[in-house]
Amino acid sequence: MSEAVVIDIDTESAVPAFEQLRTQLADMIRSGALATGTRLPSIRQLASDLGLAPGTVARAFRELESEDLVTSRVRHGTVVAPVRHTAAQSRDQLEEAARAFALAARRLGRSDQQALDAVREQLGRLGT
Repeated sequence: MSEAVVIDIDTESAVPAFEQLRTQLADMIRSGALATGTRLPSIRQLASDLGLAPGTVARAFRELESEDLVTSRVRHGTVVAPVRHTAAQSRDQLEEAARAFALAARRLGRSDQQALDAVREQLGRLGT
């Protein structure tokens, strides 16, 4: 995995660590930040790096594999699979992510403008 890739696990969050990891990796794969064929660190290495139990990382990897975002083979590791989705799936995924973000913004007590500003800032960081 590239040194520029940052995974942030919030141990105080109500969201389980495996789900935080799965979501962040899935987002990076879908956005292209992790390219097809990129080899992910081993379960043990990533668990050590993030301060998580190996089972937590393994669960995230299993879920990513069930979503066809990665492929895992014994002794060959886990690699990013080619992203295949239709326009309808892309739209649905975007709407799902937007809803999750909107709910998070409401839980945090942020205004619509603050939420939109946060999205624009993140889009700006990603570039074109």
